[in-house]
Amino acid sequence: MNMKKISLILFGVLGLNILFTKQALAVCPICTVAVGAGVGLSRWLGIDDSITGLWIGGLTVSMITWTEGWLDKKNLHFKGRAVVTTMGYYLIVIMPLYFMGMIANPANAIYSTWLDKLLLGIIVGSCGFWLGAEWYYELKAKNGGHAYFPFQKVLMPISPLIIMSIVFYLLTS
Repeated sequence: MNMKKISLILFGVLGLNILFTKQALAVCPICTVAVGAGVGLSRWLGIDDSITGLWIGGLTVSMITWTEGWLDKKNLHFKGRAVVTTMGYYLIVIMPLYFMGMIANPANAIYSTWLDKLLLGIIVGSCGFWLGAEWYYELKAKNGGHAYFPFQKVLMPISPLIIMSIVFYLLTS
């Protein structure tokens, strides 16, 4: 079986899993899996690195938020925890990309500048995902602690990534 068939099967299983999930946690595993699927799909389709970076940034923020929530549940608190968690995840994501030559490659710069497409996407995607998640919490608080519609906590962080992917696609094609 070739890689494309395996990828399609995995995305199908992922889709079925999302459809039959009963509960979603705040910036939840569903969000994380959806963002991860977006990264894999964009690479598989050969989409521009700036768009792939958007999804990598979203995945990174999702993992940071998920880890912070897990640490809260385990009552593990220490000074600078959020900074350590955030820096740790970005180092885990960016350093391998740098050493593999995917970041800081002159051929991957935007319009022959110093700004790398993948790094730009990671920064913008991180900000967009975080803003979408924060907006969800703000709206939820205004609605008495309840979402306005089912899967709102999944849709709101991912919507900025989808919108920015379209914008980046139009700018890069």
